[in-house]
Amino acid sequence: MVKTRFAPSPTGNLHIGGTRTALFNWLFARHHGGRFILRIEDTDRERSKDEYTKDILEGLAWLGIAHDGPVVYQSERMALYKQSAYRLLDEGHAYRCYCTPELLEEKRKRAIAEGRKPSYDRTCRDCVTETPGDRPFVIRFKTPLSGTLTFDDMVRGPISFQVEELDDLIILRTDGTPTYNFTVVVDDATMGITDVIRGDDHINNTPRQILLYQALGFDVPRFGHVPLIHGRDRARLSKRHGAASLLEYREDGFLAEALMNYLARLGWAYGDEEIFSASDLVAKFDIENVGKSPAIFDMDKLMWLDSHYMKTIDPADIAGRLAPFIERLGYPATDKERLLKIVHILKDRAKTLKEMARMAEFFFSDEVAYDEKARQKYLNPSSKPVLERFLADFTRLSVLDEAGQRRVVEGIAKDLGKKMVEVVQPVRVALSGREVTPGIFEVIEILGKRTVQERVEKALSSIA
Repeated sequence: MVKTRFAPSPTGNLHIGGTRTALFNWLFARHHGGRFILRIEDTDRERSKDEYTKDILEGLAWLGIAHDGPVVYQSERMALYKQSAYRLLDEGHAYRCYCTPELLEEKRKRAIAEGRKPSYDRTCRDCVTETPGDRPFVIRFKTPLSGTLTFDDMVRGPISFQVEELDDLIILRTDGTPTYNFTVVVDDATMGITDVIRGDDHINNTPRQILLYQALGFDVPRFGHVPLIHGRDRARLSKRHGAASLLEYREDGFLAEALMNYLARLGWAYGDEEIFSASDLVAKFDIENVGKSPAIFDMDKLMWLDSHYMKTIDPADIAGRLAPFIERLGYPATDKERLLKIVHILKDRAKTLKEMARMAEFFFSDEVAYDEKARQKYLNPSSKPVLERFLADFTRLSVLDEAGQRRVVEGIAKDLGKKMVEVVQPVRVALSGREVTPGIFEVIEILGKRTVQERVEKALSSIA
């Protein structure tokens, strides 16, 4: 059975690159009917924070990436790492190194000065010490001294390394804590991970890890190294290219469906198709269709996808998601029927939930904030007769339907010799404070008769 994993370190918020890695692993596992494991690599106790773990779990859950089984925490597996390190030591695949940090730094500087690669010179590799005594030591892996190591990458094809270019990496530090390359191997092997899909910044770790698999007698998984995500300037994606973390996109009002769709298409293609539901992605995703070049993060494309989903997701669903954004602006959002009406008139205009909430704010605010340019243009002495007539005729309406409203506006335009727009715009600004809103009759229907009357009266009183 296919088994993949996502193994973030809780030393920062979950960002877009890590999220895409998680998504690719999840899709690969689901496509092949396998399992997807979430492992939190929290052995760095100084930098690992519970708040970052919470951010990772919440972000993945929001996006819809569900892991199988309980979350695995490396901090709860320290005994296993130590046991495995000492097994390598006992079997002759590792050795104790007593070189002090000061000595190692001196060796490094000397190597650089002599034009050599500043790697460990294996001083302790063949030393025979019967008793370690009280001297601190690290455990280093005995990397083979020569040979070629080749693996068939699922994305890039065959990749080869000369083993002599690799140093004897530390697998257990003097304080007994394991190092990254060692814990990854022990974890993936003991958890039965069959396929490791990760960023191509890990390619250089792969030969070291393969040698550790072999020394420990474990099966070597398949590897697939995905190109990193770049910004439009072709530089590696960073905060300046967009939101710093996954949950920032949620806070900015993006829809999880749109973000999942967008991230899947960052480096992966299925013909010319652009729109994919989660079930579509599971059915169609495979690693062979991931490209070898860096994917370019394009906020405009993400906005386009989000606007697509804003239009196509059930409006009642969108209304439920909109409510927290309305409340964040300081207004109650308990009237579900009203929210649904607002979604219906704004879903073709707003690209995000946050933008929709801002567009809808005038429906909830007790005080209309006039855009100054709109106020000067439409709430002035020349528009006063229009608003006065509108207020009088509107007040007499017994039924607040579009037909009745239209008769009022058309009658004013005819009697005052105006175009329809010359009647509608002053009313629009009086009701919303803005020059642009959805259709005026829909706006009036949502606001209700009393609110419309009060706002037109206020607008009239503001005209000198």
